[in-house]
Amino acid sequence: FEKEKSTMTDRFEKVDSQGNMLTATEIWVDRATGVNYLWHQNGYAGGLTPLLDKNGKVIVTDPSEL
Repeated sequence: FEKEKSTMTDRFEKVDSQGNMLTATEIWVDRATGVNYLWHQNGYAGGLTPLLDKNGKVIVTDPSEL
């Protein structure tokens, strides 16, 4: 019996995570584009934004490195 995989799990890879039960900060990479996203959750609220470098440009990881 094989579990069906979520397409979101296939598309995105979590590369970093820190926090506790109520607060979490994670970095996710889009496997199709290489764009890095920052996800932050605090209780029932959360937000997702592209991760930027010090010059304000979107951080992109080569998808072949994932």
